[in-house]
Amino acid sequence: MQYRNLVKTGIRVSTLCLGTGEYGNQVTEKEAGRIMSSAIAAGVNFFDTADAYAEGRSEEIIGRTLKNKRQSIVLATKVGRVTEPGQRSFDLSHRYIMKGVENSLRRLQTDYIDVYYVHAPDPNTPIQETLHALDALVQQGKVRHIGCDDFRAWQLCKALWVSDRDNLARFDCIELPYNLITRDIDTELLPLCASEDVGVCVFNPLAGGLLTGKHDPDKPPAEGTRFTLKHVGKMYRERYWSPVNFDAVARLKNIADEYGHTLTQLALAWTIQNKTITAAVCGASSVEQIEENVVAIETKLSPEELAACDGIWEQIRPKRFWDGR
Repeated sequence: MQYRNLVKTGIRVSTLCLGTGEYGNQVTEKEAGRIMSSAIAAGVNFFDTADAYAEGRSEEIIGRTLKNKRQSIVLATKVGRVTEPGQRSFDLSHRYIMKGVENSLRRLQTDYIDVYYVHAPDPNTPIQETLHALDALVQQGKVRHIGCDDFRAWQLCKALWVSDRDNLARFDCIELPYNLITRDIDTELLPLCASEDVGVCVFNPLAGGLLTGKHDPDKPPAEGTRFTLKHVGKMYRERYWSPVNFDAVARLKNIADEYGHTLTQLALAWTIQNKTITAAVCGASSVEQIEENVVAIETKLSPEELAACDGIWEQIRPKRFWDGR
């Protein structure tokens, strides 16, 4: 297993981070325990969850399973996504964050969180209020480092400026979707993170499973996959299930075959070969998927393979003159 520093934090994490979004929904607690044990045995020390995953059950399962291994793992969770009916979608107010952290600490059965993400921008709360609340948690020792999820480059840049101006804890990590067919953050956000020493943990490195090559564009999505799950299926179909993406996957499969890799190996290895990326957050619904992902993350790609992958992306997003990036 490869390990990388989470930039300036002093935390060293495995480049494969175990995503637990389906624990308590698609994945039972018993199977989740087997998956987490297998991941730890393979060298994974980084686990990602959120208070909104399965209405808190994901955090509860992690808390019960990993409470005796707490000192050897890096634990990330999130706050801000509101699940109560009739409420606004995101809340990063001081009140909501203070309430959310106490609930997460209780469910996770821990007295501190290594990386505490805000789950998405909240247009109704000034970033100053959010950062002051998060800084208070760092000062109290309940949170070691803070991060953000799905921020645009300008939003991250503004947050870093406010932290510098007010002498507050800064976002040390950002979590975003990134894969062979979703690379728009290459333009602005990744250069910003490299310049300002912000770690980048990417989710959907397999595009919800599309980059495994197991889906048939001429058939409906198979039951039990991300594309058919009740709570996220529609979102994943809108995000990835399109003729353009299926065409790109077919061409990427040809590249993988040519160089003797599986498509999964090509996709995960490509993600981690980018040195700006700290870790790839991969969900797994079985021990077999963990084992496959561990092998994939260790695969090395040649310059020729990387160039071939770039060529596929340039067909999806043709280069144009664009001055105001």
